[in-house]
Amino acid sequence: MLQQQRAGHLLRRLNELYPETPIPLDHQDPYTLLVAVLLSARCTDVRVNQVTPALFARADNPRAMLQVPVDEIRAIIRPCGLAPRKSAAISALSKILVAQHGGVVPADFAALEALPGVGHKTASVVMAQAFGVPAFPVDTHIHRLATRWNLSSGKNVAQTERDLKKLFPRESWNRLHLQMIYYGRQHCTARGCDGKTCLLCHELATH
Repeated sequence: MLQQQRAGHLLRRLNELYPETPIPLDHQDPYTLLVAVLLSARCTDVRVNQVTPALFARADNPRAMLQVPVDEIRAIIRPCGLAPRKSAAISALSKILVAQHGGVVPADFAALEALPGVGHKTASVVMAQAFGVPAFPVDTHIHRLATRWNLSSGKNVAQTERDLKKLFPRESWNRLHLQMIYYGRQHCTARGCDGKTCLLCHELATH
């Protein structure tokens, strides 16, 4: 099966398997999503969703977060790991949002990536899920699947993102990246599938 044919088959099947694509991280607006995505680095979405209610009860907007001492933020988010770095980033980015963006999360890749603790993947998630701007955030699940399904060389996440954007229609990106995450977590895990075992790997191998 040619690479473009593989991509078309996967898109059809994932649309069948995941007609609904709820956002895994609980949030109320772009700011709470931004903070939740930042916290999700090297942490599960389940754990983040357990931690953020207490944090957002304390402060759910940049101006309120500025009133919370960094030590207190760190104590609340400690279960997510990397708490010293993440708490400092949350406080610092909140200050920048208030000082430079009127307390509003900008719908702009460059402005988001300029914020402390916000890399390209985090910015892509916020642009896609908060603002509906086509993006293809690549996490470990998507990176693994793209390589396993021969959609990308898999040299790095940046290359994987470029390859996937070329293969799939722009209007499918926001939905597809969530579908791939769901599938990777549920059926095609790093240890649970050898590239032939799960449904889609088997279909691709037999076509």
